[in-house]
This record gives sequence, structure tokens and C-alpha cells, in this order.
Amino acid sequence: MAQHHGSDRENDSKVRLYNPYQDLNLQGPISNLYKLPTSPEFLFSEEALHQRRSWGENLTFYTGTAYLGGSVAGAAVGLFSALRNFEQGDTLKLKINRILNNSGHTGRSWGNRIGVVGLIYAGMESGIVAATDRDDVWSSVAAGLGTGAICRAARGVRSAAVAGALGGLAAGAVVAGKQVFKRYVPI
Repeated sequence: MAQHHGSDRENDSKVRLYNPYQDLNLQGPISNLYKLPTSPEFLFSEEALHQRRSWGENLTFYTGTAYLGGSVAGAAVGLFSALRNFEQGDTLKLKINRILNNSGHTGRSWGNRIGVVGLIYAGMESGIVAATDRDDVWSSVAAGLGTGAICRAARGVRSAAVAGALGGLAAGAVVAGKQVFKRYVPI
């Protein structure tokens, strides 16, 4: 009785091996399947004219960067707080534990707070751009003004007005800095 090995099965005319590409009728080498386009593809030609993020991308970008920035800044504040609170008899293990606990707790706290600000800003900016159909500096400034006012609204009208003004100034400064960076820094 003859035993079939892997190489014997390939030579046997009654055995057909599976080829996932057999019905594709490819014109050329199979590597062409993996050549993906580098430019964005749009369903409608009008979408290609607007060079901006969608509201979902905007929401993800601003919330994510705000959370990341807040977490890093909070971790740095927690690190300095832990270093300041060292006591005379602390062992190395206790010092490391104190640093990790303070950095983690403060980083999480700051990340959550600033991430919510980024979320509100992204929603405001996307709403303003959708309502006015303009994506310019003034849309960003208005979104910053509204975000600052909303974040401090519970503390009173005066606090909301000051925070709104600071938010508008900050958004305007960031957008102006981005324009200067694009113009004068070669990449």
C-alpha cells in the first residue's frame, strides 16, 4: 500500500489545490493587487474640492490630541509633585511608587479634563463650519470663544466671558501659528 506524501499529492492529477486568485482574471502580475492609491478617493467630485477633515475626523483629532497633551502635562505636574513630596527615610522602591502613582493620577485627571475641552471645541468648530460652509480663521476663533464660554458657564457670566475671550485668543493664535509654520518652515 503506497502512502501519499505532500509532493506526491501535487503531482496527482485527481487532486486540485486551492488558488484564491484563479477566478480574478488578472491582467499582469499579482503584485498589482497591492498598489493602493496615495491620494484620497471621494464618492462625489464636490467633496474633493474641500480640503478639510470631516466632522468625525475633526472630533477624533481634537479630542485625541487634547487628551494626549493633557495627559503628558498632567504626568509632568505629577512627577514634580512627587519629587517635592519625598521624605527623608523613603526607600528607592517607595520613591518610584510615589512617582508612578502621582504621575498616573494627575495625568489621567488632566487628560480627561482637557480631552473634554477638545471634544467641545471639535463639536463647535464642526457645527460652525457646517452652518457657514466656511473653514477659515474666524470659524476657529468662534469655536474657541464658544468652547471657553461653555466650559466656564457654570461659574457665572463674567467667568464665561473671560474664558470665552481667552479661548478665542488661543484658537486664533494656534491657527495663525499654523499658517506661519506652513509658510516659513520648509518640509
